[in-house]
Amino acid sequence: MEIRVLRSADVHALLPMKECIELMHRTMSAVSEGRVVLPLRSILVMPGDIGMMGNMPGYLGDPECFGVKLVSLMPRNKPPQYSSHLGIVLLFEVEHGQPVALLDAAEITATRTAAASGLATRLLARPDASDLAILGAGEQASSHLAAMLCVRKLRRVRVWGRDPQKATSFARAEGARHGVTLEVVETPRDAVTGADIICTVTKAREPILLGEWIEPGAHLNVVGSSVATTAEIDIPTVVKSRFFVDCRSSTITEGGDYLRALRAGAITPEHILAEIGEVANGSKVGRTSPNDVTLYKSLGIASQDLASAHYVLQKARERGVGQVIDF
Repeated sequence: MEIRVLRSADVHALLPMKECIELMHRTMSAVSEGRVVLPLRSILVMPGDIGMMGNMPGYLGDPECFGVKLVSLMPRNKPPQYSSHLGIVLLFEVEHGQPVALLDAAEITATRTAAASGLATRLLARPDASDLAILGAGEQASSHLAAMLCVRKLRRVRVWGRDPQKATSFARAEGARHGVTLEVVETPRDAVTGADIICTVTKAREPILLGEWIEPGAHLNVVGSSVATTAEIDIPTVVKSRFFVDCRSSTITEGGDYLRALRAGAITPEHILAEIGEVANGSKVGRTSPNDVTLYKSLGIASQDLASAHYVLQKARERGVGQVIDF
């Protein structure tokens, strides 16, 4: 039995953002068409403020494989030395159930999360959307900037972070990487005023984005909150938006932004208009008007990880990349 081990640098080289966005189009369509098995993830919460561990199993029908992502979530980690999400993706083949690959989960998570937001932006944002606001200045801010540049021609990018020095360093580094100018602003409101694409990629436990700041026609990718007890956006933001999700079952269990509005009686379950895969395959309508505020709520699902892992594995085999271990 052979297992191919693929490190962060391998995954980064073999999973370019543009290719991953196309992969997410196929994957999210498969999710909404029932061509996957996707149990709810389980979360181990450690005492105090140590962190959490997520267990995310799943099965894909095409390409056929199954596996699991095991990932730690350590809020105190400071990239680039340590990602806040560290772990492995273990991929199995279905004929005999043999494990075939072990991949770095941090790089897969960073890329596939932003690629799914890139897909949502391509499907839901106005075609002429070009003013980007990023709330957050960490790893996901970096990958989301790359994804947004893949799907829209940006004329302006504003960044806000709780730590101004970190935001400034982020703007300098990412501006040089992509050949764009990033403006660092003092408040979230400064970032989103006039923006028509907004990405929230923070560790906020309470809302940092208010609905009254969001202008008609904007598209939001709400990414940072991934548990039921936290929210990056306030209830009016949820209420005023056409609300789309990666996976219904995950959202109604873990989507804190959605659940707060639901429990307050501000919305009904029907406020979830569709999964993004349903928009991708054309079975549900996304934007209906230039003035719609569209919102994609991202929680992240195992299907995204497994599809990315399988894609990387196939390319690695073709190119002879990675370390092969005999068991």
